[in-house]
Amino acid sequence: MSRGVADIAPARLALLNQGTVASATLTEGLAIDFAQLLAAAVPAIGAARLERMRAQAAAGITGRMALAAQLLLEADADLALLQAHPSDTVRGWACFAIADQPGLTLPQQLAALRPLADDGHFGVREWAWLALRPRLAAHLLEAIALLAPWTADPSERVRRFACEALRPRGVWCAHIARLKAEPQLALPLLQPLRADPAVYVQDSVANWLNDAAKSQPDWVRSLCTQWLQESPVAATARICKRAQRSLP
Repeated sequence: MSRGVADIAPARLALLNQGTVASATLTEGLAIDFAQLLAAAVPAIGAARLERMRAQAAAGITGRMALAAQLLLEADADLALLQAHPSDTVRGWACFAIADQPGLTLPQQLAALRPLADDGHFGVREWAWLALRPRLAAHLLEAIALLAPWTADPSERVRRFACEALRPRGVWCAHIARLKAEPQLALPLLQPLRADPAVYVQDSVANWLNDAAKSQPDWVRSLCTQWLQESPVAATARICKRAQRSLP
């Protein structure tokens, strides 16, 4: 039976709101009182900013993450400290703050986000790509060129970021219209991962292609046929099977 917010023990919720423990599930992450956590993580944040955070308590999670990051930047919070915070939500705020930090180039943002893309917590890794995705999409060709070397990174988490961040449809985010129409633009990211040994990466590549198949099914079929000929291994077969799961 799935557990809801009401099933979280009060003592456990208090620790989450104090930022002394990381969330173990998505439900725990959604249950956190951002204003309480913000006050605990950055005591100097100020009453006015906390009130702005409270006023958005019923807003969607992504919007609240972005607002928390904005408040942290306004308060000139130490992002290096926040990136090492015990709370995965606070580290997620750091992702959005890096993405919104004025004056940073896209290469600088990616370099700053890389440790968070490689974070040990599943939630932080999701916030890392979600935070930077609008900037990546706005500078698509540059982003693809910058992320291509990440596909050869020793960390499967970093390799997965390179693919997941630019999924044509994605999750909890706006679609990237150009990649829905021209998925071949992302081949510098997809091709090196077609036989990746990590299931975590395989699932991302397959989901990327499943996204693309909704608008360019023939292209996905053709690419999978090519990959299976070039790379007749189990990893590629798994990717291609999952990539075509929605096709007739």
